[in-house]
Amino acid sequence: MNRNLTVRPDRIAADIEALARLTEPDRPWTRRAFTPRFLDGRTYLEAAMRAAGLEPRLDAGGNLIGRRKGRAGSGKALVVGSHSDTVPDGGRFDGIAGVVAGLEIARALADRGIELEHNFEVIDCLAEEVSLYGVSCIGSRAIAGTLPADWLRREADGRTLADGIATVGGAPSDLASARRDDIAAFLELHIEQGPILQAEARNLGVVTAIAGITRIEIEVHGRADHAGTTPMHARSDALTAAAAIVAWIDLMAKARAATAATTGHFAATVGEFRIEPNAANVVPSYARLLVDARAEKRAEMEGFLTDLDAYLAATFPGAGGPSATTRRVSDNHPTPSDPAVLATIEEAADAVGVSHRRMASGAGHDMAWFARIAPAAMVFVPCRDGRSHCPEEWAEPEAIALGTEVLLQTLLRLDRGALDEFAHHDGRS
Repeated sequence: MNRNLTVRPDRIAADIEALARLTEPDRPWTRRAFTPRFLDGRTYLEAAMRAAGLEPRLDAGGNLIGRRKGRAGSGKALVVGSHSDTVPDGGRFDGIAGVVAGLEIARALADRGIELEHNFEVIDCLAEEVSLYGVSCIGSRAIAGTLPADWLRREADGRTLADGIATVGGAPSDLASARRDDIAAFLELHIEQGPILQAEARNLGVVTAIAGITRIEIEVHGRADHAGTTPMHARSDALTAAAAIVAWIDLMAKARAATAATTGHFAATVGEFRIEPNAANVVPSYARLLVDARAEKRAEMEGFLTDLDAYLAATFPGAGGPSATTRRVSDNHPTPSDPAVLATIEEAADAVGVSHRRMASGAGHDMAWFARIAPAAMVFVPCRDGRSHCPEEWAEPEAIALGTEVLLQTLLRLDRGALDEFAHHDGRS
């Protein structure tokens, strides 16, 4: 296999280690958006961008963008991006690996004196993780022109989100200027955050889609009674009904996941649960649960929701027993990757000599928002035991380098091909 890489794992490792040192004391690895440690990370990245031959700037949405001009000058840009903020007590690779991959591509281009036709950009998107303000993907939503105006009034620690964006160097009063219509293609590298690539000993995951996420609130109403004197057959116990619902959801999700080869990725989780009156000697009168369901294909989500409503109506009609009602709290559709960009990634992976497989992302990423304005796709690299959002998160620099090399070769193909149509790629490497 051809492993004479253009990119260097040692430089990738050095960047990741340097950013890892910029963490909250005694909380590895914590660098949340809008905090002093996050700004320290941005200072490092800005200097690294300059050293890599990129011209850094901040847009109105608080995104840090490093640009390398192409021969076309003012034409469209090929973009590699992700995010540098972390979850509390999270890992040193989630998001960071994607930004560092962009930096290393810029260095590799400079090392070999390669001048692209298109402008090339590396973007560190603001606050991909759920931020202090309770919302996520702030920077990529701004670039896509979909950041809700009312979000700017959200408050945390006495400051609004608008204040936060201004603190990192953005311009919330001119947020519309962050929207882009000049991106030829967007690519993102990310650790898998799951165990599949490691289990299959594959180098790369080619992400077909970012799963849609639907959250459903289920309320179960029963009747409060004395726990010691009410006969078991005479009870209307909201908790036992809710427990049966949780078991049904788990069973149905496993059944759908088992057919993922044909129907795509599916998962459902009950992550929030509350009962009333929550007393040891009272039969529960009320239960509330929140379901997080994720599907690669919208038809699978619609089927799950239909089946859930039918199950609840048939099993808990409320005639002398518990009743159940549902409400969709949020409902985001899947975001497919651009098929032609996916094909180009696979062509590049074959040329580099890395093993790969197609797979969906069950987690959300900035790519989902870039896909609204440009052809977009992403790749996964293996992470140890699938661990993520925890201090034990780990990905080998060599694994990140292989993914980065594939993105570099993908960019070269996209730069030479007919990007406006995505109808032809010349096959050069």
